[in-house]
Amino acid sequence: MKEDFLHYLWRFKKFDTLNLQTAQNQQITIVKTGDYLELAGPDFFNAQIIIDAQKWAGNVEIHLKSSDWYVHGHENDSAYENVILHVVWEHDTEIFGKNNVEIPVLVLANYVTSEILANYNSLVSPKSWIFCEKSISYIDSFIFKNWQERLFFDRLERKSKFIYDLLEETNQDWEAVLFLLLAKNFGLNTNNNAFFQIAKSIPFSVIRKESFEVENLEALLLGTSGLLDDEKEDVYFTDLKIRYYYLLNKYQLEKCHVDSVQFFKHRPDNFPTIRLSQLANLYQKHQNLFSRIIALKSVKDVYNLLGVSASLYWQNHYLFDKESVKKTKSLSNSFLDLIIINTIIPMQFAYSSIMGESVSEDLITFMNELTPEKNAIIDKFKSFGISSKSAFDTQTLLELKNEYCNHKSCLKCALGMELLKSN
Repeated sequence: MKEDFLHYLWRFKKFDTLNLQTAQNQQITIVKTGDYLELAGPDFFNAQIIIDAQKWAGNVEIHLKSSDWYVHGHENDSAYENVILHVVWEHDTEIFGKNNVEIPVLVLANYVTSEILANYNSLVSPKSWIFCEKSISYIDSFIFKNWQERLFFDRLERKSKFIYDLLEETNQDWEAVLFLLLAKNFGLNTNNNAFFQIAKSIPFSVIRKESFEVENLEALLLGTSGLLDDEKEDVYFTDLKIRYYYLLNKYQLEKCHVDSVQFFKHRPDNFPTIRLSQLANLYQKHQNLFSRIIALKSVKDVYNLLGVSASLYWQNHYLFDKESVKKTKSLSNSFLDLIIINTIIPMQFAYSSIMGESVSEDLITFMNELTPEKNAIIDKFKSFGISSKSAFDTQTLLELKNEYCNHKSCLKCALGMELLKSN
């Protein structure tokens, strides 16, 4: 038994509300259960309760046991002075407020049906992965889809906080924020922090000024990454190194120390040399990328806009000084799908939110064009009968697992609450 179950019972009156009595044998009528704000202090604010024909307005506190009142020190806390009812599952002691007046206690265990309790125990009994794995596929599709939309926009809200912080740091420069976010996501999971540090170490004003010469952009990115620190006989390496130190001097920049970029366990096409070159070529091709990114409405448009390759040198290299079989190293559609999910959609959402525009339906349509992601979490949901037809589905399932299932927050989840009613 957890307190959140008692919150659920009280909030939605999932108990017999007729003939209620306090532990002190006082008659109770609930006029208003109160506002569930999940803030510090009592659990429900501004409740209205009639106790023995006397109407009271105040707050309601909920605990598993009455004695928890003292365990949490509420008797000395002024925030609990206006508690008019203490709702518990087990009454093990009388409780008194700061003014030494006894507070009425309602024991919910006396008024909850065995069916509701059985449903709760069924929902939260230990399972191998998530509590509802045997039931989730039976949830009404309308409820499931509505919850997916909520999950999708909750996920975007969380991602937007990072964007808003970057806007503050860059004096509201959306182009600079886009560059930082693109750099971070070009690094994928392994190099995202290192690439982000690289991008933050180079003023975007410098990127703007040098964007007409791709070698200068490569020199800045590769030099800041530390990949030009060695001595090599390679002509292209030497040229980039000379350019890098020239640009440091030109813009009075200090040589920065960032996290080392990683090659280990990467497919060659994901080597940091290739990804940084592709990023440089993207900014050489598009000097004003932000307005174009915001205007994108389809996956095809993204592929057309961001379809760039690494520089000519990298057609037959993955590393400096080591030739390889010639290959044009373009940004793949699968890589661009990740850029859409992690950069373009969050940027569009954040920008529209600040501008007071509604693009919710457009973003859902956009995500539904993308093929579903493949990972262990999505595969596990599929084994429970929850298949994904698009990236919209996979993103919402990731949000569900990471923000609800992992925290055992079934009673804050629309699916868990539905199962509690219908198990």
